[in-house]
Amino acid sequence: MTRVGQAIATLPMYDWPELRPSTDRLWKALREAIRTKGLNAPEQLDRTFSKGEEWVHPDLLLSQTCGMPYRLGLHEKVELVGTPDYALADCPSGYYCSVLVVRTKDFRTSLEAFHGATFAFNAHHSESGYAAPLRMLAPLLNNGCFFAAELKTGGHRGSIRAVANGEADLAAIDAVSWRLAEKFELEVGKLRIVGKTEPTPGLPLITALGKDAEMLAEAVAEGIAALDALTREALGLAGFVRIPKQDYLAVS
Repeated sequence: MTRVGQAIATLPMYDWPELRPSTDRLWKALREAIRTKGLNAPEQLDRTFSKGEEWVHPDLLLSQTCGMPYRLGLHEKVELVGTPDYALADCPSGYYCSVLVVRTKDFRTSLEAFHGATFAFNAHHSESGYAAPLRMLAPLLNNGCFFAAELKTGGHRGSIRAVANGEADLAAIDAVSWRLAEKFELEVGKLRIVGKTEPTPGLPLITALGKDAEMLAEAVAEGIAALDALTREALGLAGFVRIPKQDYLAVS
């Protein structure tokens, strides 16, 4: 349990089990940079939260959220710190996209051919796994529908496995998660990419309302810059950018 009044830090969005040592080293670098600014930072990341409850906690020092919940109301309850840059191909700094994946043996070659298919998605509030692909498929809707069924998996890794094992036909996986899956998820070998969504602002770092987001942004930039090369490579981190709040809110 997190004690009331204790600063909270979480980095949940890409905290895969295989990457936890690297994520912990990232937090160590961020923690030291934050402390040099005179701010209180917890010794360790808090991994007891599971559904983003920390995003609106008054003691939140730093966390990472998804663009969709941020623009749908979270932006009024938190301060925007900035956005990690994962140096994704064909995306501006700090932006990301989703890859639409199908089974390698699936004979269909166009998105139109997946009308009436089963779609695997991580969560309804996911920009990359749900909102972005539905925007992309909007011109193909037939009476307001495209898929015959949807399968909620709870995570991008679950969506990858659902398509690979035949529970679903198509899934949208954010490009950072896909890059990680290519390293750590054996089921990737059963899949191929059939399309990509348009780039949108990446997963933003946030802090509690009223906290000094400017000072935190300086510290995060310094902490990421201080990371050793192996940790940066493991996490795919290239840097840190300040994407304006209005750019997140403009996504529709």
